[in-house]
Amino acid sequence: MKELTIAATVENIETVTAFVEEQLEALDCPVKARMQINIAIDELFGNIAHYAYNPDVGEATVRVEVVEEPLSVVITFIDKGVPYDPLAAADPDTSLPAEERALGGLGIFMVKKSMDEVTYRYENGSNILSIRKKLRS
Repeated sequence: MKELTIAATVENIETVTAFVEEQLEALDCPVKARMQINIAIDELFGNIAHYAYNPDVGEATVRVEVVEEPLSVVITFIDKGVPYDPLAAADPDTSLPAEERALGGLGIFMVKKSMDEVTYRYENGSNILSIRKKLRS
């Protein structure tokens, strides 16, 4: 397991992505899975940066774990910001034209659709959101 604790700012999304990419390279992660994970990082860490501590800046921890059977990567985002479960919101109605849809929710919807598992819990004053992506069947 590898861990990075960093200021939760939009500017640090690139650093977080590079940290996770380094772990994925060691696993010979398929390109499609890597792209999906990068989009998820952008969305999830971006949400922490924008909303968790607003208007202040706090820290977030990103943890990367490897699960052997089946080979998967679990990426966990931990912050001590405002309690918020992004999975509790209803999925957007993607059958509606974009201009008729309510704002928000599309990013987390994309994360839920592209990952094999997404979980959230609030524990000991921390938001803990994990995504799991299988790298091989």
